[in-house]
Amino acid sequence: SYNVIQAYPHDPNAFTQGLIYDEGKLYESTGLYGKSSIRKVDLETGKVLQISNLNDRYFGEGMTLWQDRLIQLTWVSKTALVYDQKTFDQIETFTYPTEGWGLTHNDRELILSDGSDTLYFLNPDTFKEIRRIQVRDGKKSIDKLNELEYIKGEIFANIWMSDRLARISPQTGEVLGWIDLTGIINPQPTPRRDAVLNGIAYDAKEDRLLVTGKLWSKLFEIE
Repeated sequence: SYNVIQAYPHDPNAFTQGLIYDEGKLYESTGLYGKSSIRKVDLETGKVLQISNLNDRYFGEGMTLWQDRLIQLTWVSKTALVYDQKTFDQIETFTYPTEGWGLTHNDRELILSDGSDTLYFLNPDTFKEIRRIQVRDGKKSIDKLNELEYIKGEIFANIWMSDRLARISPQTGEVLGWIDLTGIINPQPTPRRDAVLNGIAYDAKEDRLLVTGKLWSKLFEIE
């Protein structure tokens, strides 16, 4: 279960793919061809403070902050874009063999999802695969793993087209628990079927969990 502590404004045109909280600001990756971007956002007001739009050939996906670099996946291009956190200047790109859905890290490895039941652990310097885990709840395979956030030694994952977050062991892939966020936004801001829960950010200093969705007009702090 969950409690809503606070609701904040969120850009209803943002097709949220990745969400990060750092030093009082949100960093967000948005998707859709011709509308994909990375952006720096003021949490309290939802105002976009800084934005860089992707080339129209890219569909932006999950994103994480590694040291002073923002690393953004793309959906089917098998290409990640690496930016300077402050300037949003693109520094480099790297490729990976799967689709790109969600991205986070555990201070040693990048963790990537591709919509399957597998999570991939990558070397953050070479972007080569180190290991992988399969995610299961008991004997049931859990696929459609999407946006990721590493929180207190666990991987939190959005499940695409659902209102649930999975809490996953990074060692075994076992689902440790579920957070059911059904009804958190009511009414739904748009009738679009893909305007679903997606986006998890954690404020480690204040121990705050933030969630939103694609094309949602609100972002929620929950406990």
